[in-house]
Amino acid sequence: MTQTPPWREQKTTAVLVLADGTVIEGSGAGATGIVEAEVCFNTAITGYQEILTDPSYQGQIVTFTFPHIGNVGANGEDIEMLDADRRTGAAGAVFREPISAPSSYRSTQHLDTWLKAHGIVALYGIDTRALTAKIRESGLANAVIAHDADGNFDLSALKDRATAWSGLEGLDLAPQVTTATNQNWSQKSWVWDEGYGDRVGASYHIVAMDFGVKRNILRLFAGLDCKVTVVPSTTSADDIAALNPDGVFLSNGPGDPAATGDYAVPQIRKLIEKNIPVFGICLGHQMLALALGGKTVKMHQGHHGANHPVKDHTTGKVEIVSMNHGFAVDAESLPDNVDQTHVSLFDGSNCGLALRGKPVFSVQHHPEASPGPQDSHYLFKRFIDLMEKHRATA
Repeated sequence: MTQTPPWREQKTTAVLVLADGTVIEGSGAGATGIVEAEVCFNTAITGYQEILTDPSYQGQIVTFTFPHIGNVGANGEDIEMLDADRRTGAAGAVFREPISAPSSYRSTQHLDTWLKAHGIVALYGIDTRALTAKIRESGLANAVIAHDADGNFDLSALKDRATAWSGLEGLDLAPQVTTATNQNWSQKSWVWDEGYGDRVGASYHIVAMDFGVKRNILRLFAGLDCKVTVVPSTTSADDIAALNPDGVFLSNGPGDPAATGDYAVPQIRKLIEKNIPVFGICLGHQMLALALGGKTVKMHQGHHGANHPVKDHTTGKVEIVSMNHGFAVDAESLPDNVDQTHVSLFDGSNCGLALRGKPVFSVQHHPEASPGPQDSHYLFKRFIDLMEKHRATA
C-alpha cells in the first residue's frame, strides 16, 4: 500500500465515531461502507487473520495494539469461522500503521485485498495507544466505523447512528454465525509444511452446539480421535441425545449470553439431567453457568488477547491463555454445588467452573488458542478422560 509522503497532508478517508461524540480520523483500508459495532482492543502480536475471522467478534471492531499488521499477508488456511463462504467475525478493524506488504511463503493475498473480499471496514494511521487507553478508562464503546475513498462523511449522522445503536447487551448474535444444518467435522490440526490432516476412525462422538465455534476447537477434538457432529444453536437436547454422543460441547460465540440463553439454557439443563458429559468454552461457559443457576455481567473493557495469566485451581498451575470476551460469569452467583476451577490473575474474574458429582465443566478462556499459547490444550484431554470414565460407569 502506497504511503503518503510526509510533506503532503494525509486526506481523511475513514473515521471512527464513538457514541460519546469522539471522532477519530484516519485513512481507510479494506471494504468501504459504514458499520455500527462495539470497539474493543486486542493485545495479541500474531494471528490477525484468525482474530478477524473468529465468530466471537461478530458485532465488534477490533483495535490491534500491535502496530505492524499485514506482514504475513492472508491465506485460505488461517481462518476460524466454520463456513469460509459466510461473512462472520469482526465488523471492522483499526490499525496503527498502514497495512504491511506480505512477507511470508504462506501468503496468497495482501491483507487489504482480503479485508475487502470479507467486507471488513478498516482504518489506519491513528494513535491506537490513545484509543486503547480510552477504552480502558471509559469502557467498551458503541461506535460507527466508516470508510469512504472520497472522504465524504456526515459526522452528525454518524454520531446519531453510534448513539442509537443498541450495543451488545441483550443481543443474541448466535443466529448470524451458527451452522444452518448438522455437519460432520474431520479436519485435524495444521502441521508445518504438511497442512491439515483428516481423522481416520473415531473412539468418541462429540456433538458440538455451534454458537459461533472456532475451527481450531474442532480440529483439536478430531486430533484426539473424536467424531464431531456440529449442530445449530437451536438444536434441542432430545435431538442431540438422539445422535448418541459420548459428550456435548458448548461452543464459543458472540453477543450476550443471557440473550442466547433464552433458548439455549433450557436445553443445556436437559443435557445435564440426561447425565451426558458437557464441556463449554467462552459463551458456552457463560451459558453453562446460567444453566446451573449463576449470572453473567457485562465487563468494563473485556479480555481480548493472547497473553492472559489464568490459574487452574485443580492443578495449581498458572497458564498463559488466549481470551476474547466482553461478558463474564459472576463468581459470587454460582451455587454451592459448582466449583470455581480457574481464575484470571489480571482481575480475579471467573475463568472456569465444574459441577460437583457430574461430568460437566467449562472455561472462559480459549484453550484452542489460534492465535495464542497452547498451555491449555490439556483441557481437551480432560474432556476425553471424563467421557471415558462416564462410558465405563454407564
